[in-house]
Amino acid sequence: MYDFITGRIKGGGYAIKGAWLLLKYEPSIQVQFVISIFVTVAGFYFDITSTEWMMQILAIGLVMAAEGLNTAVENIADFVHADFHVKIGRIKDVAAGAVFFAAVVAVIIGLIIYIPYIF
Repeated sequence: MYDFITGRIKGGGYAIKGAWLLLKYEPSIQVQFVISIFVTVAGFYFDITSTEWMMQILAIGLVMAAEGLNTAVENIADFVHADFHVKIGRIKDVAAGAVFFAAVVAVIIGLIIYIPYIF
């Protein structure tokens, strides 16, 4: 039982380290993080409902997670085959496409939440 608990604590530490590395070194995550700060401030300014907060936080988490996974896929692909390769390019494009879907959903959620407050 002790090993299980210490393993989970170590795993949490690795996850925090990974999140910090993403925020420190990855421009795409940095942009998404800044956007998340703006929409969070907007949420307080417009006093959005609890349900709207949940949807907004879910959208932010979805985009940040997708960006992180995309970064991991790109790093692995570059490690496996550093030179240009058609299949590696396709893998990277598909991973970026997943981020695109997440971002589009997040924008739609943001519009649904904030358009009524703005107009």
